[in-house]
Amino acid sequence: MGSLEVGRVVMKVVGREAGKYAVVIKAAGKEKADKNFVMITGPKLLTGVKRRKCNVNHLEPLPYVLEIKEDASDEEVLEAFKKSGLVKKLNLKLPSAAELKAEKAKPKEEAKVEKKAEKEKEETKKTKKEKKGKEKK
Repeated sequence: MGSLEVGRVVMKVVGREAGKYAVVIKAAGKEKADKNFVMITGPKLLTGVKRRKCNVNHLEPLPYVLEIKEDASDEEVLEAFKKSGLVKKLNLKLPSAAELKAEKAKPKEEAKVEKKAEKEKEETKKTKKEKKGKEKK
């Protein structure tokens, strides 16, 4: 389907997100396996559709196209929605500043949790080595 280019606003027609709006952020590939799939995002804070790979048969293209680059971030897509006036046209509710701030802080928190888990793994390895050393003596 040639009309699903980057920036095309679509509506999901199948699945749990059926009836919700999204934007194509990566067009279908040239290979046979990739021809039927595109990458979409809502963004989740605006439309409830999270970033995911989606079958083109599950999408209904709308006559709107946003000015975004390929693999644009959710913040860039949100800004494009605001600039185009589609937020009012499609009757969408913009996220509050607090929600945006919380969403931006999420990756930092996840990174902290990962670092903590890595530290704990290293400490357990050290204690296991120490125990083995004592057992050998």
